[in-house]
Amino acid sequence: MPSAAKDHYATLGVRKDATPEEIKRAYRRLARQLHPDVNPDATTQERFKEVTVAYEVLSDPEKRQIYDMGGDPLSANGGFGGANPFGAGFGNLGDIMDAFFGGGATHRGPRSRVRQGNDALIHVQIDLADAVFGANREVTIDTAVICSTCTGAGTAPGTHPDTCDVCKGRGEINQVTRSFLGQMMTSRACPQCGGVGTVIRQPCSECAGDGRVRARRTVEVAIPAGVEHGMRIRLSGEGEVGPGGGPAGDLYVEIEERKHPIFERQGPELHAAVSVPMTAAALGTTLKLETLDGPVDIEIKPGTQPGTVVPLRARGVPRLRGGGRGDLHVHLDVAVPTKLDAEQEELLRKLASLRGEEFPEGAFKADNPGFFSRIRDAFNGH
Repeated sequence: MPSAAKDHYATLGVRKDATPEEIKRAYRRLARQLHPDVNPDATTQERFKEVTVAYEVLSDPEKRQIYDMGGDPLSANGGFGGANPFGAGFGNLGDIMDAFFGGGATHRGPRSRVRQGNDALIHVQIDLADAVFGANREVTIDTAVICSTCTGAGTAPGTHPDTCDVCKGRGEINQVTRSFLGQMMTSRACPQCGGVGTVIRQPCSECAGDGRVRARRTVEVAIPAGVEHGMRIRLSGEGEVGPGGGPAGDLYVEIEERKHPIFERQGPELHAAVSVPMTAAALGTTLKLETLDGPVDIEIKPGTQPGTVVPLRARGVPRLRGGGRGDLHVHLDVAVPTKLDAEQEELLRKLASLRGEEFPEGAFKADNPGFFSRIRDAFNGH
């Protein structure tokens, strides 16, 4: 069927007296809806071809006049008629759609050679005492620092970057593409200068034009009281210096807390186990314990049972966001002697006789968690 048999106005959805701008707007709207990348089915692709043919005719004043007079402007001018409208001579369809839908680069001018640096990460090991009271540590890091020879410029002393002879300092080049809509221009970053508009002909011998070098340096880190394993401390501006001597990123210090041989930590709470002689647990006594804050006396009440927990208030770890310190929970384990001499054995037998415990009856006791179960429950907040 010749193109003239098609109602191109109806295809684009415009009136016969539509202005060129109205025709262009209608085509752009339909092209967005029917583009093969959006609707790849065969029916939609055929519809897209019809819309494109209609626009080819109605956007050209001479072809539109021939069409309005009942002729076939495409055949008369050797056009593509009902064939593929994207054949040879019309450029790359991607370039055309870029121009329509914003895919092509817009003119931005040269970009800066100076860029922000990356962040850096190091690990620091601390003891439990450091987490309780805080500490200051000096850490050694290997990062990019500004080049002292060129102070970040990247050029050899006494020289300067030259204007790029490809883009003439604009940082981008224009590319012209032919299409059925005419010539279309897009912009791309200059491949010669990378978009910065200048070229370093004589780079600094120290940094090879990067404006920065690798160096080892020492940074002091303030470790706050209450910090926990796995937390990160951020030091602003202590990371990698950027290309061209750009501003440095941040340094993150990740905390690794060593296990303590006596105290076990759970958040702000500390737990420790203390062995109490059987006689001391039965008669009661006072124990002197060495805590992280120094020696402290705890009272063992007469008849203390295995698994008893004695809390020492505010002897734990500070809460990082305020609220004071946690507690130290002392778990008491009653130690039963395994070896007795004759005199000790006689005394214990006499005690058993006085208490009527020479021949005790065995019986299971319900709901009697052992020492380790009590520690587990204490850790779980029960």
